[in-house]
Amino acid sequence: MLLKGKNAIITGTNRGMGRAMVEVFAANGAGVWAHARKETPEFLNDMKHIAQQAKVEIRPLFFELTDYEAMKRNVKEIMASKIPVDILVNNAGITYNALFQMSSEENLRNQFEVNFFSVFLFTQYISKLMARNKRGSIVNISSSAALDGNPGKSVYGASKAAVICMTNSIAAELGTSGIRANCIAPGITETDMLATMPADVVKDAIETSDLRRGGKPSEIADAAVFLASDLSSYITGQVLRVDGGIK
Repeated sequence: MLLKGKNAIITGTNRGMGRAMVEVFAANGAGVWAHARKETPEFLNDMKHIAQQAKVEIRPLFFELTDYEAMKRNVKEIMASKIPVDILVNNAGITYNALFQMSSEENLRNQFEVNFFSVFLFTQYISKLMARNKRGSIVNISSSAALDGNPGKSVYGASKAAVICMTNSIAAELGTSGIRANCIAPGITETDMLATMPADVVKDAIETSDLRRGGKPSEIADAAVFLASDLSSYITGQVLRVDGGIK
């Protein structure tokens, strides 16, 4: 078990890559704070089932990422628990596909609010808790769109590129506190977000990739476990592409 005895916060765990991360982190022995926007019986039952299977504790966190007062309240609850935070995975995000000239100010602001501003502020709060214990691993989920420049992804790609820039800076700033920070840049991955992309774009991306297939959420989760674990103890400030060799 690569994460036995460690505790992780993972955002956006209701489905897709976030849910896969809860499952894989728990299977590797980590206790998890599992964040979702809203509390539902289905989510609670799902998390309870994963916890029972892995024999770890999963603690739900419910708040909108853009509700910063609610974010602060949840951070205070984490502090009050006295449980050390070893890992933060900023996974939650949104996307709207629109060509550059068709991108509205509202979409621009919404995507940066969720994909960057909330990540920046939540990481500020949690890294302070990590610094107290002189250890921590921050894993930020970016995107291959931040590196390659995909049509229809100018806003989304820019918001995820901002995450990479932030990650590089905090890796330099927080290293002396024993905190590492890295990014994962997924490519075409089989999640609900894939349905927002034009089918021909998805088909072309898969057919021109080295592996000729899309990624599974569990494969992104495995990469996150690696960066969260001591196997990557000398890795910081890096962007790990998990994209099947997209061209």
